[in-house]
Amino acid sequence: MSRQPGGRRFDPRAGFRTEGKDRGPTVPQGLLKAARSSGQLNLAGRNLEEVPQCVWRINVDIPEEANQNLSFSSTERWWEQTDLTKLIISSNKLQSLSDDLRLLPALTVLDIHDNQLTSLPSAIRELDNLQKLNISHNKLKMLPEEITSLKNLKMLYLQHNELTCIPEGFEHLSNLEDLDLSNNHLATVPADVALLSSLLRLNLSSNQLKSLPAEISRMKRLKHLDCDANLLETVPSDMGGMESLELLYLRRNKLRVLPEFSSCRLLKELHLAENQIESLGAEHLQHLQAILVLDLRGNKLQSVPEEVALLQSLERLDLSNNDISSLPSSLGNLHLKFLALEGNPLRTIRREIIAKGTHEVLKYLRSKIKDDGTSQNDSIPKTAMTLPSESRVNIQAIVTLKLLDYSDKQATLIPDDIFDATKSNIITSVNFSKNHLCEIPKRNNFLSSLPEEMSSLTKLQTINLSFNRFKVMPAALYDIPTLEAVLISNNQVGSVDPQKVKLMENLSTLDLQNNDLLQIPPELGNCVQLRTLLLDGNPFRVPRAAILMKGTAAVLEYLRDRIPA
Repeated sequence: MSRQPGGRRFDPRAGFRTEGKDRGPTVPQGLLKAARSSGQLNLAGRNLEEVPQCVWRINVDIPEEANQNLSFSSTERWWEQTDLTKLIISSNKLQSLSDDLRLLPALTVLDIHDNQLTSLPSAIRELDNLQKLNISHNKLKMLPEEITSLKNLKMLYLQHNELTCIPEGFEHLSNLEDLDLSNNHLATVPADVALLSSLLRLNLSSNQLKSLPAEISRMKRLKHLDCDANLLETVPSDMGGMESLELLYLRRNKLRVLPEFSSCRLLKELHLAENQIESLGAEHLQHLQAILVLDLRGNKLQSVPEEVALLQSLERLDLSNNDISSLPSSLGNLHLKFLALEGNPLRTIRREIIAKGTHEVLKYLRSKIKDDGTSQNDSIPKTAMTLPSESRVNIQAIVTLKLLDYSDKQATLIPDDIFDATKSNIITSVNFSKNHLCEIPKRNNFLSSLPEEMSSLTKLQTINLSFNRFKVMPAALYDIPTLEAVLISNNQVGSVDPQKVKLMENLSTLDLQNNDLLQIPPELGNCVQLRTLLLDGNPFRVPRAAILMKGTAAVLEYLRDRIPA
């Protein structure tokens, strides 16, 4: 504790203080000194009503300690200070920002969320290096056009404001990857938003949108689109052409019909709850090869098409609170982890079976297939030219989904005539899960180990090897550059090569659940191409369950942090 003139004590650990009417609030010198060294300054939660001048001028003015003629060590030379690159002044009481913001041109991160800002200064255009701007949870009614000058901006968070429009020139933010406009008062989205060619995530939820611009379907890199809680009655018919889309949220709207998702082969989650959808046809489902979650609760569906059985990757299906009176028996052939049926007038399944949960419902539906002497392929007409093998595989899946499915047959080998059934059709996905395969078919297929010839399957995108006896991730998989999804759950896999996984640039889904992994290599965190990494049910101790529950991004970040320096 030092003593100032007049006997007043000053504690350098104290927060902000006001020294005279003109100077306004100041910042402890220790905090400024640390910021000059690190390039980062965090003033969050300080009850600030204005930003102290010393913050704007941190890289302009000579430090106070230099004026006091103090001696400096080689590590404390103020003239070798680092420009401020990260400024956090969130959770304060700021109503405006000064044009002195321009004095911090090196900023790459500016976080001013959770304040009372009603406008932004035009000087924001001079922050040429800015990559992340968080202005969420303020009172902005409009954005200055100058914000469109931030050419290096990658992340822009504007949620929970009072915006009614998006300024012209927004398309100039050519490097923008993440844009959150949720919880505003937007009634329209300009077509030019579709020109944001780098955008990966777009959140438009909780606005007042009645339609989306048709041009949105041109956003070929977009992976995550959230339009929950709007007033949408339709979506553009070409939305099904968004080939990179992985997550689509359209809950709590007024949708009656859906587009055909013809090119959405990477779509993993489709959320359509609480709309007014009356029908679901084969055309809506047949291309969803990678779908994991399908949420249709709270609609007006009266039936479920047989083609739902083609969704071999599906894990969660919510059909609750619809008008469904019966289910196709072929639904029992899916390997669902969760099936919700409550709130439907079902007549073909007793309530006590539904009450026992997903496993019992699927078991019951499979029993109906056997009782009826039918299979999931009975809807396909047989002709005099139909091969016996064609009655054992889903020909429709081969033709429309390029999927060869011979799963859950309890077979010890794959008959050659099953391959003959594919004829000249191109196969991009194979599902031989839930069998007892112990030798490799002579054709280029699998199990226990995979032949080197597998690498010649240059168009293979999805492979499902679940419920087998693999002890390692098959080496052949690392050499198939087109693979997008590897499903190898419920095996005995004890190791995975993170360096080789990293080289699989198109791999977005890796399911390693219920294996024998005693440890997860930290280098797996560098596999940033992964959007879905499933590790539950393994005997490793870290990452802990709390980390796994946070999702793939959190797991990868955790692993990266554990990579030895």
